[in-house]
Amino acid sequence: MSSFWQSDTFSGWAFISPYLIAFIPLLLWPFFQGLWMSLHDWNLLAVTFNPDAKQFIGLSNYAQLIGGDNLSWSLSQFWPFRTVLLVGGVTMFLRARRHNRFDRGYVWTLAGLATLWLLLGIRGDWYDPRFWIVVRNTVVFVAWVVPLTTLTALLLAIALNRQGRWAAIMRTVFFFSQILSVTVVTLIWQLVYGVRNGFIANLLTPFGLESPNWLTDDQLAMGAIVVATVWWSVGFALILFLAGLQQIPGDRLEAATLDGATGWRKVVHIIVPSIIRTVQFVMIMQIVLHFQVFGQSHLMTQGGPGDSTNVWVRYIYQSAFRDSEVGYASAMATLLFVFMLMFSIVQYAVTKRQEA
Repeated sequence: MSSFWQSDTFSGWAFISPYLIAFIPLLLWPFFQGLWMSLHDWNLLAVTFNPDAKQFIGLSNYAQLIGGDNLSWSLSQFWPFRTVLLVGGVTMFLRARRHNRFDRGYVWTLAGLATLWLLLGIRGDWYDPRFWIVVRNTVVFVAWVVPLTTLTALLLAIALNRQGRWAAIMRTVFFFSQILSVTVVTLIWQLVYGVRNGFIANLLTPFGLESPNWLTDDQLAMGAIVVATVWWSVGFALILFLAGLQQIPGDRLEAATLDGATGWRKVVHIIVPSIIRTVQFVMIMQIVLHFQVFGQSHLMTQGGPGDSTNVWVRYIYQSAFRDSEVGYASAMATLLFVFMLMFSIVQYAVTKRQEA
């Protein structure tokens, strides 16, 4: 026992014990409690007054979410997204075949892409069609926000990666939005999108043009939320990219200049490959964060018009606290966790492959 107290194992557990003390009661236990609740018909109001009002129903909540009548598979279902997935999967397969590198990372990624491609082809009369609407909205939101935020932050970081007062001021300006709360951000952008006295409306009025109903038009509302979210999120990604750019050796860029590389060629062949891990980290963080989007949809559009901007977490909130169906909401939360876990496993496998 004396050797154990002096071992690195004890030291390791001692160092992580403060985190575990908070992690187990505040995160781990609520997770298993939510998983248990998802197996019940758990009405919030009924159980509040009568703890025995809950009824064990097994996987019925999950069946309600992912099941339906007259289900079939169609090649044309969600064809734009499935085309992107197909092109990406085929490209990865051909690249792996050319380099003869079918390791675990490629296998996990290809399997995930193939599974998602097949699932997107299912159509029919779902038991809960609203669930699939909010899942689609969430995927569309993430598919727009993550690339736009990453690309914008990368270009800004390259432009501001220099010495001087103005560069420092601009870095502060672009990072400022990151410190704002989601409530403040939504208030700012509601003023920007105002139909009569909004910032965009005031710009269009001198030209005799009317501002669209950005937040009440089902064709424009999601785009309006995307723009506001990119503006809010770009500051954090900018700082990470700046940190990565400052690690690139100066002689590497000088050698590229002597070889005749232009600015764009430097970006594509020198800068991006040198900070590829930072790019991956930023994209992972953005995906995990934005799949949990709630505040922008809830405060800017209340999920409307209709359900055009309703998202996964907001639907969980509605089911639990508006409809009092806590068991059903817990099942949706569990599915969201499983989805994010699968993504993390695939990303971990890909990262391990690149490190090897």
